[in-house]
Amino acid sequence: SFCLRTSPRLLCAATQQKNTGQNLEEDQSQSQNEQKVEPSSAEKLLAEEKAKLEEQLKEVTEKYKRALADAENVRQRSQKLVEEAKLYGIQSFCKDLLEVADILEKATESVPKEEIKDENPHLKSLYEGLVMTEMQIQKVFQKHGLLRLNPVGARFDPYEHEALFHAPAEGREPGTVALVSKVGYKLHGRTLRPALVGVVKDA
Repeated sequence: SFCLRTSPRLLCAATQQKNTGQNLEEDQSQSQNEQKVEPSSAEKLLAEEKAKLEEQLKEVTEKYKRALADAENVRQRSQKLVEEAKLYGIQSFCKDLLEVADILEKATESVPKEEIKDENPHLKSLYEGLVMTEMQIQKVFQKHGLLRLNPVGARFDPYEHEALFHAPAEGREPGTVALVSKVGYKLHGRTLRPALVGVVKDA
């Protein structure tokens, strides 16, 4: 038999060679495991570089978002300013025209109503012309958002009225407007000129 003919020395050598091969495989396997457990310095550098890049990307993204938000805020503010300029750009012009409206109102009030009759055609025509002019200027005011304030009987509002005096008045509730010395005006909801008023106070 082959097994009987094989010398003990050869069997020992074969066994040693086999064990050596197994030991080499185990050493290689152990070495690979050690390499997997402990990353190389190059891998560590790459991981650190990756973390830095991710942090930089996060910072850049946050800055970009803030820049977009700031740009949107600027756009909205600019749009609001433009809209307000369109609405209130005529403010100073309107104030000047209010003086004209005041003169027209005083002129119509100064004409004696008993004198307005057919026997005085010139005065009657003049009065009617003044009234028509006053009505027309109020229509123009309304077209451009300018509204007249004549708050007789209304509650006193410090945002719309300016109190010239306080006085008791029979049959009037305290805190209401008893007399309007000069009418006020609002432009698109904003008080352009407060009404000058007398306010009822407790007796």
